[in-house]
Amino acid sequence: MSAHTPHHHGHSTEDLDWDAMADHLEREAELRAPFVEEAVAWLRGLLLEGGIGPDTAERLLDVGSGPGVHTAQLAHAFPQARVVAVDGASNLLERARDRAEREGLSGRMEICEAQLPEELGSLGSGDLIWTSNVVHHIGDQQAALDALAASLRPGGILAVVERGLQPRWLPRDIGVGRPGLQARLDAANEEWFTGMREGLPGHTPTVEDWPAMLARAGLTPAGSRTFLTELPAPLERRAREHLHAQLTRSREKLGEWLDADDLLAVDTLMDEEAPTGILKRPDAFYLTASTVHAGRAS
Repeated sequence: MSAHTPHHHGHSTEDLDWDAMADHLEREAELRAPFVEEAVAWLRGLLLEGGIGPDTAERLLDVGSGPGVHTAQLAHAFPQARVVAVDGASNLLERARDRAEREGLSGRMEICEAQLPEELGSLGSGDLIWTSNVVHHIGDQQAALDALAASLRPGGILAVVERGLQPRWLPRDIGVGRPGLQARLDAANEEWFTGMREGLPGHTPTVEDWPAMLARAGLTPAGSRTFLTELPAPLERRAREHLHAQLTRSREKLGEWLDADDLLAVDTLMDEEAPTGILKRPDAFYLTASTVHAGRAS
């Protein structure tokens, strides 16, 4: 899931170790797997409208695949196609290779190590290109979409997952610190995100109107849809571990934008033994919305 310049939602755009984030990325992708199933079913319908069925799709690309969770889902949804996991982090691709073996997909799921955006033009063509929360890692987002669109076969679909709604996982008043902690974490993350984008090589400001950007890339906008991921309380252990890891990363990267009381509240939530911590409290849930923007090649 990495671009050439590593980062993901600390303050520096250069300091993120994608390999070290492998567990976190894999857990997150697995939590969101149901949304991907729904999104892929929608995309199959869009492909059919362009004359490409699940039996005629030949090659699919998952650009910024990370550990390959979604790549494997694409392979299961298109049983006749070859599906390529594209990423710049070798350790993440090794996980994708292991997943392909576990799920009986080794014959159809390929691994391609490529640095983004420099090697976007070397990926070959595809009937469907899926890229999830990757384009915003590239300084010139429009140029990235232009390159991806150029790799589509006629009638093919470029599916770009960007933004949606930030996850919610606790009530407004959690009994620790001032109510509204998550809203303040979201605001701090937006400040961080803006700084991250501005620090990327080749950063080009753009209005993030994704359908319009797809049209500028020469594609016909085929629709935008938003899909929920909803895991009600009480959460299973793996989801709680994901939230604990997310809090740990937030504590590291957002500290300069949070006041002392909020930092103390985050520390309390991170306490692995406390009943008020995210690993034990009964009111923890997971709710988020992911938006997929689709464009069709002529």
